[in-house]
Amino acid sequence: MDRFEAMLFFVTAVDLGSFSAAARKLSIPLPTVSRRVAELEQHLNTQLLVRSTRKLTVTEAGEAYLTACRTILDQVGDAERNASGEYSTPRGDMVVTAPIVFGRLHLLPIINDFLAAFPDIHIKLILSDLNLNLIDNRIDIALRIGHLPDSSLIATPVGTVNRVFCGSPAYFAGAGRPKKPDDLTDHACVSFDALASGPTWSFASTHGQRPDLQVGIRPRLSVNTAEAAIDAAIAGVGVTHVLSYQAAHAVEKGSLTLVLRDFEPEPIPVSVVHAGQKIQPIKIRRFIEFCVPRLRKTLALDRAHFRTGSSANSLKT
Repeated sequence: MDRFEAMLFFVTAVDLGSFSAAARKLSIPLPTVSRRVAELEQHLNTQLLVRSTRKLTVTEAGEAYLTACRTILDQVGDAERNASGEYSTPRGDMVVTAPIVFGRLHLLPIINDFLAAFPDIHIKLILSDLNLNLIDNRIDIALRIGHLPDSSLIATPVGTVNRVFCGSPAYFAGAGRPKKPDDLTDHACVSFDALASGPTWSFASTHGQRPDLQVGIRPRLSVNTAEAAIDAAIAGVGVTHVLSYQAAHAVEKGSLTLVLRDFEPEPIPVSVVHAGQKIQPIKIRRFIEFCVPRLRKTLALDRAHFRTGSSANSLKT
């Protein structure tokens, strides 16, 4: 039995949830995967997996062995990449994740330029508003919006974004523009669930005389994507609360107008995050060196745009 091969089959089956999925990924017959894992269990004299018609379940002994297998496979992979020159020449595969709208608007153009500059690198970009675990999901680089918990991950700040409040000019022409946060109790609102605001929106105090203001709203519409919230606000459903980069294009076009600028909460940090490694592959170093200054420039331009506003679109209240 080739134990290294059996370890690979075992880890792949666990990661994909079935022997059949592992066989497809590895391009080998299904019986081969099942037989190799069974031989591994026989060699160890312990059960690693509980098999059922629907899924594989890792036993307690299997969990400990799975962790060891991952470490061994990673070390072998590092040795192979080192021997093939990946640590001296940018090449190989990378997995990058970012929030959906930010990733599409700001990160994807940078990735396109990076791929043009480094033809031997291939990138899988995962756009998700969930904070995917880098280790569990084998992710090399993540863009995070928000304050980061203490961890072993390494974060490089690239700027900030703001929470903004906006609605269509037609809506404000009929309903009037709110001058203070409490005015929103008389307005129709569109709630964006992923911003974790729910039925209560937070505002900063203009003079710091008290903690952040909390205003309860009654959404006429609740949605789970920023695009839907913005589309509804443009259609005149009501006032919505999103992140500045999400509304930037609509504000620039004049489809949305920002309100309550003096009450916007504190800016939210944006960071490029990666796992700490003793030997960092050059592809990751080059990506960070390429990405960070460009993101900083982009976010600085966004801040300047929202700070100065546009007289044509009346960004200030």
